[in-house]
Amino acid sequence: MKTAVSIRYRGVGLAALLLSLGGCATLNENECRTMDWQTIGYEDGGRGHALERIGQHRKACAKYGIAPDLPAYQRGRESGLREYCRPANGFRAGAAGRSYGGVCPADLEEDFLEGFESGHHLYELRARVADIESHIGSKHDELEHAEQTLAQTSAAIIASDSTPERRAQALVDAKHLAEDIGRLKSEIEHLQADLAESEHEVESFRATVRYVD
Repeated sequence: MKTAVSIRYRGVGLAALLLSLGGCATLNENECRTMDWQTIGYEDGGRGHALERIGQHRKACAKYGIAPDLPAYQRGRESGLREYCRPANGFRAGAAGRSYGGVCPADLEEDFLEGFESGHHLYELRARVADIESHIGSKHDELEHAEQTLAQTSAAIIASDSTPERRAQALVDAKHLAEDIGRLKSEIEHLQADLAESEHEVESFRATVRYVD
């Protein structure tokens, strides 16, 4: 029986596969003519490619009048998958944000997915850190702009050529800008606290994983 996580990541992998099918040619003319199809299958299996990968090879080699040796390819791919479908590789794939196409043999899939799930969780934790860092950068940009605008507005208040109306409006603008600056500084402070917490979660989780990312 397949686990729920297996079904979940098979779906994700299928989506990625469909997007990849229209990509660039997988093999050039020299490779089509000289490479052993069992070797090609082994390399594809070792990279975790789905069986549909051979359809891309078939399309790439058809223009040179060459057809893949499917049995040889399958033999090689099955051997390659047994090398690929190890927990440590699953962890690395998950930590890199890659998808799983449901390619592992049944006797290896559960352990592979355990590693993949662990790596994927680390990927999500790191993505959270990156997202917070991006927000902090945006808030700093907003703060810098507000402070520059406040300086310009303050100059208008004391400028000798400012009209009373201009000074009155500048005072109102300065008040609003000061409020914005205070709000942005508070938001940055909270985001920095969130960042510290998220970075701690990453390090704490990494200390528990069995594999090196």
